[in-house]
Amino acid sequence: MPRIHFQQQLAELKDQLLAMAALAQQAVESALDAYLQRDLGLCQYVKQNETAINSAQRELDEMAYELLAKEQPMAIDLRFILAVIKINGDLERIGDQSMGISRRTRDIVKYEDLELPVDFAAMGEFTGRMIRTAIHALLEGDARLADTVREMDDEIDRMNRRAHDDLLKLIQEKPQYTQQAMNGLLVSRSLERIADHASNIATDVIFWIRGADVRHQLSLSMD
Repeated sequence: MPRIHFQQQLAELKDQLLAMAALAQQAVESALDAYLQRDLGLCQYVKQNETAINSAQRELDEMAYELLAKEQPMAIDLRFILAVIKINGDLERIGDQSMGISRRTRDIVKYEDLELPVDFAAMGEFTGRMIRTAIHALLEGDARLADTVREMDDEIDRMNRRAHDDLLKLIQEKPQYTQQAMNGLLVSRSLERIADHASNIATDVIFWIRGADVRHQLSLSMD
């Protein structure tokens, strides 16, 4: 009976984490929509969502630490709880990056509307796919699916570098649009950082399932 109760608690922990993941994904989508549409109302929604994410993070950490203290889990269950704690932190940071995009929107509405030479919608869609895939890997306990998320990270890095180059070129050629371009640079960087957090989540799923720390394997293979 105690073992059954413990497994139920683990299932509840996973459900809470998935609920927080949904909040984080909503934050990213709403923040990017706010930026693309110059919508201050959506910025307010992102701020409210951030409050909910922070509250959920605290509750989830408390649940996880209580399980560690009371149940003293071993092997794969211990790795799962440790992975939850780390994933929880990455989801909270996704919320922080979304708030950063929202702040860029509040800045940019003060200036002339300008179509920048960056496909932010495509970057956002790709980043969102990484988050969804990482969470699906968590839901299914699928380490191979988590591997694909880590491989996707190279593409978002490429997008960010291209955005950086194109926006710096705009500043050089049309300095009157420096403020809009600088905001674009920060938005692109935030999307790249969100993708990094999705990759971190995938890494923690792999740790849970395989018991392997693969945080530096991709970078080492590229050296």
